Amino acid sequence: MSDSSSGGSSSGASTFGARLDAAFGAQGHLCVGIDPHPYLVDAWGYTPDAEGARDFGLTVIDAVAASGRAGIVKPQVAFFESHGSAGFAALEDVLAAARAAGLLVIGDAKRGDIGSTNDGYAAAWLRAGSPLEVDALTVTAFTGVGALSGLFDAAEAAGKGVFVLSATSNPESRALQTARSESGSSVSRIVADEVAARNTDRTRLGDFGLVLGATKRLDEYGFTAESLRGLSTTPVLAPGFGFQGAEFSAIPHVFGPLAPDVIVAVSRSILEKGSRGTLGTAALADAVTAEADALAEVIA
Repeated sequence: MSDSSSGGSSSGASTFGARLDAAFGAQGHLCVGIDPHPYLVDAWGYTPDAEGARDFGLTVIDAVAASGRAGIVKPQVAFFESHGSAGFAALEDVLAAARAAGLLVIGDAKRGDIGSTNDGYAAAWLRAGSPLEVDALTVTAFTGVGALSGLFDAAEAAGKGVFVLSATSNPESRALQTARSESGSSVSRIVADEVAARNTDRTRLGDFGLVLGATKRLDEYGFTAESLRGLSTTPVLAPGFGFQGAEFSAIPHVFGPLAPDVIVAVSRSILEKGSRGTLGTAALADAVTAEADALAEVIA
């Protein structure tokens, strides 16, 4: 595998959608969050600083790799960023370990702006060989999906992916994301339709996806059964499972025709099973396996 590109593939060797589809086939749909919440770092016995966040993240990588049951991880950048430059250095080490383990990495950074600012984000997160290189990046589209064009282009050129927030799992999102345009489309639908239109090859899983919360009723956010079918090659990153209350059994009902392409993100309900040391890593690997087994009963 290449040391300079996430997921063990060199830039341009394959599309993000193809790598994601391969991960689904080999190890299923589970995505393990790397979220070094201060209370978890403390509970695991690590120091409340960048070194502790680094050790926490490396332990998660070791456990996921040992389980062999999850091929996707999602570091939450904010918990590393809170430690300043040392936190970013810690994150670089975690990302390098994930690449070495052959895991697909989604950087949960929620970036997004306009013009050259987006170019900078693309260079930081999606450029081959960057210390912060990931396979895909979460972004916001409050400036308009069109304003992200440069970031999309850079991702496509590098064989990377982008996940745009559309209907998020937090309760505060409802008023803004269900607001309607003059045409009658909700903000969530406008984002979803414009992102899906960038997946021009409708015969395979696309490189550009959506963040759709598993705690939502998508019909309330403007998604009809027909519109969901129109997104059938658009990958979905679905937060909200476990700690936030969503259950795996709801996946077919919530996502309908999108269910086969859902990345099921689970963080605290797995992470709370871990602790510092060999036994803690083994317990964490067992938790990953248990969640993967439960998920496999829902998504074949």
